[in-house]
Amino acid sequence: MNSEGFCESGLKVIKIEAKAINDLVQHIGPNFARACYLLLACEGRIIVIGIGKSGHIGNKIAATLASTGSPAFFVHAAEANHGDLGMINSKDVVLAISYSGETDELISILPTLKLLQIPLILLTGNPYSTLAQQATVALSIGVKEEACPLGLAPTSSSTAALVMGDAIAVSLLSARGFTHHDFAKVHPKGQLGRRLLLKVSDLMHTGDAIPHVMVGTPIIKVLLEMSRKRLGMTVVTDEEQRAVGVFTDGDLRRVIDQSLNLRLIPIEKAMTFNYKTTAADQLATEALRLMEDNKITTLIILDDEKKPQGVIHIHDILNQGVK
Repeated sequence: MNSEGFCESGLKVIKIEAKAINDLVQHIGPNFARACYLLLACEGRIIVIGIGKSGHIGNKIAATLASTGSPAFFVHAAEANHGDLGMINSKDVVLAISYSGETDELISILPTLKLLQIPLILLTGNPYSTLAQQATVALSIGVKEEACPLGLAPTSSSTAALVMGDAIAVSLLSARGFTHHDFAKVHPKGQLGRRLLLKVSDLMHTGDAIPHVMVGTPIIKVLLEMSRKRLGMTVVTDEEQRAVGVFTDGDLRRVIDQSLNLRLIPIEKAMTFNYKTTAADQLATEALRLMEDNKITTLIILDDEKKPQGVIHIHDILNQGVK
């Protein structure tokens, strides 16, 4: 097959699967809403069960549900028949996937589900199948054509199952009022988690790490403090340890441009009085935005008495992957 043939084949697959997805629209109705109500009212966990390709799809659906506010996990249908059915209790809801609706491994667990009065929601391509007739709710994922030219490999049908699973998960997400902050809590290592969970207090320099000089200190000594703390600035305080200003690399350049005597000029003659501050409980991403908007690289964190509590540098935030 030449390159043109590969492209033609690939486009055909995409068009067939796109049509399969579009055909799902007709199946979003009362049964879909009933399934969502059952899952929303679930006091336990949503148990997703499947085998073969349906199992792989089920694993992904369970992961999507769990990460969007609906506690769920996947159980392989074969393993369910050999002990894993013990993971399921009467407070759970089972979401099973079987395109034929005649999967032996799923049919064999029906008595247990009935005994425990566990609702069964089925994704199937055969609404007249054994499983569909026994299910509490059966949702059709039937397709007119598999993208596989042999009509054997689950392609369009597995895509339809995946999309229906996404439709369920997102509908539940909306019903629960699941927010960006909720998402971040279950994705703490992701970029969104860092953006929404990381606070200034997690990153700021405190105690002896805060560059600090008192009013009256000659600029030459101020430079020693800045060099030791390596933040490109220092906080300037009065006799009561309250912040009255900051001295930055930019202030130093202005002093040098004016040819002032660094050994004689006290810091208050060259410091910046209108400095920017942030709060320890402010999100790091908000502090970053404040620095970018004001074209500065550091922010001071003060307590209620205006005493320095910490200093945060723009690199402290960027190094955490927060943007």
